[in-house]
Amino acid sequence: MSRWRWHIKRVFERIWVRVSAFGVLGVLTALGAAAIGRLVPEDLGFSVSANAIESLLEIIASSMLTVSTFSLSIMVSAFSAAQGSATPRAITLLQSDRLTQHVLASFIGAFVYALVGIITLETGIYGDSGRLVLFAVTIAVVAVIVIMLLRWIQHLSEFGRLEDTASRVEEATRQALMRRAEDPVLGCADWQEPPVGSWPVMAEGAGHVQHVDPDYLQQIAQMMDCRIWILAQPGTFAHPGTVLLRCDALLEDAQARRAAEDKMRAGFSIGHARSYEQDPEFGLRAMSEIASRALSPAVNDPGTAIDILGRLMVVLVDWARHRPAPQEVRCLRVMARELDPEGLIRNAFDAIGRDGAAQIEVATRLQDVLAGLCMTDRRFVVPARAMAQRAAALSEQQMALPEDAASIRARAAALGNVT
Repeated sequence: MSRWRWHIKRVFERIWVRVSAFGVLGVLTALGAAAIGRLVPEDLGFSVSANAIESLLEIIASSMLTVSTFSLSIMVSAFSAAQGSATPRAITLLQSDRLTQHVLASFIGAFVYALVGIITLETGIYGDSGRLVLFAVTIAVVAVIVIMLLRWIQHLSEFGRLEDTASRVEEATRQALMRRAEDPVLGCADWQEPPVGSWPVMAEGAGHVQHVDPDYLQQIAQMMDCRIWILAQPGTFAHPGTVLLRCDALLEDAQARRAAEDKMRAGFSIGHARSYEQDPEFGLRAMSEIASRALSPAVNDPGTAIDILGRLMVVLVDWARHRPAPQEVRCLRVMARELDPEGLIRNAFDAIGRDGAAQIEVATRLQDVLAGLCMTDRRFVVPARAMAQRAAALSEQQMALPEDAASIRARAAALGNVT
C-alpha cells in the first residue's frame, strides 16, 4: 500500500478516532430527532412526556459515564498485564483491537447522545411528535448498549491474557508473512546487484524503517529515467550512515542530486517503533520475546515457550508452502530483495535457543521444530542447521546432566543428513 494509505490506516486504528466518530454520531442523533419529529403527524394518538424521556436519558448518561470509566481502567490493566506477561511489542495490537474500540465508542456515543438529549429537552425544541421520535431512538440506544455490554463481558474473559496476546501476535505475523508470500518483492522487479556507477541515498534521521512505498519510488524513477535499488527493508534500523537505496540517475550537479535524494527519502517512513505491516521479522521477534520472558527465572514457564515454538513453526511453514499466482511487476524500475530465510530463523529462534538452553524440554522442542522446517522447504536447511548447532552448543554449556546435552547434540547432528 502507498505511504498515504498506510498513514491513514494507522490513524484509523487509534481509539480516539472511533470514539470521536461515535460522539459526533450521538450529537447528530439527538439533534436529528427534533428535525425528524417535524415530519411526523401530531395526531398519532400516542405521546410521551418530557419527564419520562429525561429520566431515561439521565439514567443512560450516568451509567455510561461510569461504565466508560470502568472500561478504560480495564483496558489499562489489560495493557499492563500483556506487557508484563508477554511483550511490550504486543501493546499496539491490543490498542487497535476493533471490538474494544467499538464498545468504548458506543458507550461514549450513548453518553453524548443522552447529554445532548437532556439539554435539548430542557430547551423545549421537541414537540409531541419530536418526543415520540426521541423516545424511539432512546429505546434503540438502550438495545445497542445491552448488546455491547454482553459482547464486552465476553471479550473481557480473554482480553489481555497471555493466550490472547500470543494469538494476536501470531496472527499479525501470519498476515505480514502472507502479504510477503503473495508479493515477495513488494511489487518490484527481481533483485539485481546495483552497477558500479550507482550512488547511495542515505537516511537523514535515526529510527526503524516502518514502511516502504515502491510505487512512489517507481514514479520518481520514471521521472528521472533511472533505476532504484531498495537496500533498507522494512524493519531496518536506519541512521545517517545507513544507505536506504541506490540510484543510477545521471544528474547535472550536486544541487540536483540533493533534490533527488530528498524526493527518494520520502518513499521511506522512518519512526521510533517497528510496525507489523511490512515487517514479518518484527512479528517473529515479538513471538520469541514472549517465549524468552516465560523462560526467565522469575516466571519459569517452559510450557509457554514450547507453545510459542509450535506457533513459530506454523507461521513459517505456512509462508514456505504458500505458492501464489504469478504477480504482475508494478515497479519495473525498482528492485528489492525477497525475505531472507536466515533472518527469519534468527529472529524466531535465536533468543529461545539462548534462554532455553538449560531446559531439556525446550531444547528438544527447538531441535524438533528446526528439523521440521528443514523438511518443509530447502530454503530453511542451511540457516536451520546453523541455528541447531548454535542451540546445541549453548545447551552443552548450560545443561547440568551430560546425557541431556548429548541428546541435544545428537539431534543437531542429525540435521546434517537432511538435504
